[in-house]
Amino acid sequence: MGDSISSQRAPAAVGAYPHARRHGNLLFLSGLGPRPPGGGPVAGVVLDDEGEVASYDFAAQVHAVFKNVRIVLEDAGADWSDLLDITVYLIDIKKDFSTFNHLYADYFDLQGPCRTTVEVNRLPTPIAIELKCIAALHKTP
Repeated sequence: MGDSISSQRAPAAVGAYPHARRHGNLLFLSGLGPRPPGGGPVAGVVLDDEGEVASYDFAAQVHAVFKNVRIVLEDAGADWSDLLDITVYLIDIKKDFSTFNHLYADYFDLQGPCRTTVEVNRLPTPIAIELKCIAALHKTP
């Protein structure tokens, strides 16, 4: 079924799954959010007394999630240019989609990966964005 890849530099998974799995020349990344490696609060997230998100800095989360994707890619022997497809999960597409598009253009141009963006009701941790990525591997492990 392919080789599992777990990065010591990326945030720990929130369940029993690897950061990525290599199958043939494809690399499938598990959903990654903007949680910081090593734990701690997500940048810009303010929680209310019940532990629910009261407010968040979406731009900070976008930069953090791309950093986490880059870490997993590197630890799997891939790089940014190997990305083929990204699925973006946002908790508030109406509020955050235009900001995401603006910031996405700092990372990719029209020759970048394919992309799908969807809104979800919530994510498993107090975050506003998660990415699911597929990359091509050109190097042997």
